[in-house]
Amino acid sequence: MNKNAIKKFAIDARNKLIASVTDKAGMLGITPDNCSEAITKGADFEVYKTAAGTEVTLNKKQCEQRRKLVDQIHARGFEAVVEEVAYTWFNRICAIRFMEVNDYMYPVRVRVLSSEKERKNEPDVVTMVPDIDWNFTDKEREEIIDAKMNNRLDDLFRMLFIKQCNLLHEVLPGLFEETEDYTEMLLNISFTNEDDVIRMLVDGIDEKDFNIATVDEDGKAAGQVEIIGWLYQYYNTEPKNKAFAKKGKITKEEVPAVTQLFTPDWIVRYMVENSLGRIWVEGHPDDELKSKWKYYLDEAEQEEFVQHELDKIKAEYATLKPEDIKLIDPCMGSGHILVYAFDVFMQIYENAGWSQRDAAQSIIQNNIYGLDIDDRAAQLSYFAVLMKARQYDRRILTREIEPNVYAVQESNGINRGQLKYFGAGLGEEEKKTALMQMERLLNTLNDAKEYGSLLNVEDYDWELLEKFVENTDTESQISFETYGLDETAEQMKRLIKIGKVMAQKYEIVVTNPPYAGTSNLSAKVNNFVKKNYPDSKADLFAVFIERCGEMLKKNGYQAMITQHSWMFLSSYEKLRDKIQRECIVNMAHLGARAFEEIAGEVVQTTSFVLRKKYVKKFRGVYSRLVDANNQYAKEELFLSKKKKYEANQEEYFKIPGHPIAYWVSKDLLMVFIMGTKLGKMADSKQGLATADNNRFLRLWYEVDIDKVNFSCESEEESSTGLYKWYPYNKGGEFRKWYGNNDYIVNWEYNGREIKNFTDDKGKLRSRPQNTQFYFKESFSWSLVTTSVAAFRYKPMGNIFDVAGMSCFSQTNLLYLLALCNTKVVMKILEIIAPTINYQCGDIANIPVIVTDKKCKQNIENIVESCINISRNDWDSFETSWDFKKHPLVKYASFTPQEILNDRGRHISDMGLIRDAYELWRDKCEGRFNQLKANEEELNRTFIDIYGLQDELTPEVEDKDVTVRKADLQRDIKSLISYAVGCMFGRYSLDEEGLVLAGQPFGSHFLEASAPVCGTGFAGAPGESVPIGEFYYKTDDGVNKCTYNPDRDNIIPICDEEYFSDDIVSRFCEWVKIVYGEKSLETNLDFIAKALVNKGNTSREVIRNYFLNDFFKDHCNTYSVTGSGKRPIYWMFDSGKQNGFKALIYMHRYDADTVGRVRTDYLHKAQKYVETAMQSAQYTIDNATSASEKSKATKAVTKYTKQLAEMKIYDEAIAHVANQRIEIDLDDGVKVNYAKFQGVEVAQEGKKTLKVDLLAKIK
Repeated sequence: MNKNAIKKFAIDARNKLIASVTDKAGMLGITPDNCSEAITKGADFEVYKTAAGTEVTLNKKQCEQRRKLVDQIHARGFEAVVEEVAYTWFNRICAIRFMEVNDYMYPVRVRVLSSEKERKNEPDVVTMVPDIDWNFTDKEREEIIDAKMNNRLDDLFRMLFIKQCNLLHEVLPGLFEETEDYTEMLLNISFTNEDDVIRMLVDGIDEKDFNIATVDEDGKAAGQVEIIGWLYQYYNTEPKNKAFAKKGKITKEEVPAVTQLFTPDWIVRYMVENSLGRIWVEGHPDDELKSKWKYYLDEAEQEEFVQHELDKIKAEYATLKPEDIKLIDPCMGSGHILVYAFDVFMQIYENAGWSQRDAAQSIIQNNIYGLDIDDRAAQLSYFAVLMKARQYDRRILTREIEPNVYAVQESNGINRGQLKYFGAGLGEEEKKTALMQMERLLNTLNDAKEYGSLLNVEDYDWELLEKFVENTDTESQISFETYGLDETAEQMKRLIKIGKVMAQKYEIVVTNPPYAGTSNLSAKVNNFVKKNYPDSKADLFAVFIERCGEMLKKNGYQAMITQHSWMFLSSYEKLRDKIQRECIVNMAHLGARAFEEIAGEVVQTTSFVLRKKYVKKFRGVYSRLVDANNQYAKEELFLSKKKKYEANQEEYFKIPGHPIAYWVSKDLLMVFIMGTKLGKMADSKQGLATADNNRFLRLWYEVDIDKVNFSCESEEESSTGLYKWYPYNKGGEFRKWYGNNDYIVNWEYNGREIKNFTDDKGKLRSRPQNTQFYFKESFSWSLVTTSVAAFRYKPMGNIFDVAGMSCFSQTNLLYLLALCNTKVVMKILEIIAPTINYQCGDIANIPVIVTDKKCKQNIENIVESCINISRNDWDSFETSWDFKKHPLVKYASFTPQEILNDRGRHISDMGLIRDAYELWRDKCEGRFNQLKANEEELNRTFIDIYGLQDELTPEVEDKDVTVRKADLQRDIKSLISYAVGCMFGRYSLDEEGLVLAGQPFGSHFLEASAPVCGTGFAGAPGESVPIGEFYYKTDDGVNKCTYNPDRDNIIPICDEEYFSDDIVSRFCEWVKIVYGEKSLETNLDFIAKALVNKGNTSREVIRNYFLNDFFKDHCNTYSVTGSGKRPIYWMFDSGKQNGFKALIYMHRYDADTVGRVRTDYLHKAQKYVETAMQSAQYTIDNATSASEKSKATKAVTKYTKQLAEMKIYDEAIAHVANQRIEIDLDDGVKVNYAKFQGVEVAQEGKKTLKVDLLAKIK
């Protein structure tokens, strides 16, 4: 089955049909904004102005259809009505395609959309129309002849298509409603237009995908259900995306699209075979029948007294006849489950001696029931069930048997004032009872589209209600009140049928319920589930677990596929306890990626079968499929019967929170019994929720460093107002022991602004919780993870977040940190928190076994080693606030001062970056190996302490060791970044760590402008110095800079060396100073080779790196997942032609920076380019060599484009320069960067152009 083709068709068809219906409505004078009034009216016609401005005349019938359309638009809105009409025709077109492919057409087996002849586009119905016996009227025959004679084949096709739909109404009224309504007016289809829906369907989807005779590799039917289900799912793709993308609650109209998920076929078979199949073979043992069910799981061997109880239940099953077993899917969607249940029922009936024809009728009438909130899905289920019956009974469509599948309907539109006219012929008491029950049913079904089959309908006297509605008494009371009484009667008849299905109890309930957090749904749904299902209220799938149980008879089977979070989360503990009062018969625990349409870890599922009867010490069968990586691998693993477990669900109560931990060994169970909960030894806490992270959080390198307190010890200290920003632990990437120190939070005056952050109504938005633990030493972990958890040490000074939860202990902190980072705890968390979230309560439930004092001390020593190793790794890179010096400078053979002092006498080729890298690589390798050894030793120790030698091994995979190995390209790029930092004065070769990060340039550096330079710094005596040299200030005076910082905070990047402070020349100077002049070319070659950029020389390669990749790499370096990129070096960029680029350092920006960029650099660059172009033009005019002319011609073209680009850029930058924009570092990169983007530049005769002064952050 080509699902890509099916998806493309469904999405394209929806858009095409919506556009077509909208156009047709416009031809009736109806637009999204207005339903026009008639401009002329006659006795049997009306004239309307179309959306195109022309006029259209409608006959009497068309006028009535238009009025109904307008009424619907006024009641429900234009978009909703158009969507409904489009989907109605989509369903009908797809149904007819299915029927014609399988030769099911009624009343004549002739193809309507296609031809049986290959490569014939004209449908057979058009070709064969003169010979088709469709009881055409004389008028219709005239229209057919006229269309044929005048070659109006599309008009003929549309007429015949509608005629076929009307004929199908006789046998499939649930899908083919009478088209004598407005939907007919809005249909516009063509078979001659290749871009129309008909040709898209016939040509785009292989016919075999509709053919029930088509089988897959396993011999299973691949047509019918699969194609119907996928068409339904894919049609909803764009509505689903739209609903998720919008802000606000999901409406009842959006719920079907948002929650629709086609259940994989093998899971449907597993659920049906292990519920419906099980109830039959347990009462009527038949190994031959059971052997037909590939996914049936045999019961575990039970203790004798358990088996005795089960035999009693099976004796009850033995009394069941096939027609006694009622099965319902209360969330039936496109009917996948019902159709496979039909097949299993057929096998049961045949096993009981029934013919297929009689069985098919009985199954529809007695066995299969379905409900859905979506009218459109119900249509498909109705169709699918009847098509399945058609396989077994060729005349089923003419037997007038209606399947018991319905869309839940609301009673809101019922005219209750008319109820008094019903019940004619009933006695007074009967009528009174019927009236009361009818009122209560209508009350229950009020707003039923909000709740669907969640509504619990009382079991009324349905036969009495049917009699009540059947007869009316209006002969003596004909009045305005009785107008529409027949319509009211029809509505109530339908509600009675639906109510009866909702009220009755079933032997089997099988479903894939909607997955939707109720907080995202309407207030009505929220209030309803809170009131009626408080133990499962968080998500609809959990609510349906309870609701489906209510629909079951005693000893009945409930089979579902849901998200697996109910098995483990603390919020579902009461639900688990309810479920464990019944029997978990078996389970296919699927985990992530069970649905091929959903990648990633978000939707993790389990499919299970419950029996509504608790049997003490019953052992269920569980298939653990969570490690298989896709839908097909899970199916294969299930069938292999590997990873199969048996468990007594009473054992779950020995584990905190009672998770469904069926795979737990006896040794692990003993750990929970013997251990002390971590929560009794330490405080596991959730931290601050700011309610607006964009407002209150920054990455530490965005702000003025002097405003950050990295070592605050208490809330009292934060109250002084000396600092605004404080380290903020927000979780972060997978990293153990130390690190993820990225964020800071505005906690000025002990968080005064956050603590008073309210909404418009004065309600506090932020949640500053557990503040007594702020700034205390702890270990932390991230709330969300896609693999194993990672725990990190946090020294004193941090505030912690809701996603950076923390654990506090004065005596056991390092021991607990060690334990949490071992395989032992990973094994435990698989049991108590096998989702992608690790909550405080989960960590608090970890059982802790404390060893002897000597062993504990050894463990703590190893932990301190792990922390130091991880800290050294984290601090080796400039995104750490404790970064001192780049490792390739630190591990250089000689210091810059030694090289300077040598003057070339002794050092020749020893200042090589290659040597520094090799030392750094060895250092990283040693660090990595030591940390891995430490972790394996901790694993070994705790495995012994916990007695889990038979389950765990101490080995650690390299991917789980979270310090970095050397990487030549990454480390060379970071060296370049460090050099740029030295250029701007952020770093210095003379001092470790940050130098300038918000302070005035003159507070630390000075440039000699006279032979005697001031009086020093902090009272030091003046120095006699050369004019123009740069010096840095110390407490003892001033010292000459080994490498001068940039004077004006602007470093140009050009494709040629136009400026003396060109970035490439400045970088080469830096390399020469750090590693020595004699090794310069060797070092530049080494750098160029590592960069792998284009260029004929090392300097060209480096220049191209600065031009094309440096800023991108810088943005990637200065970014944190979830917060975006926050570059601190900003690049002025004229555009793609590389006309002008220049870097500035945001912490040294002032209001004149843009002006200096323009006058001192951009204008000069323009002149340099103009000169270069003149030189190239001279070459063209005078060169004798063709190659020289060609090269010069290319240069002129390049310079011309650059000058044009710079001209527009100059206009934009002039506008901003004149504004003298100030920035506030407290606002961070995002706010400040945006001030220089989207500058409007007027263009004569053209649309205003928006120009970004700074390179886009991608």
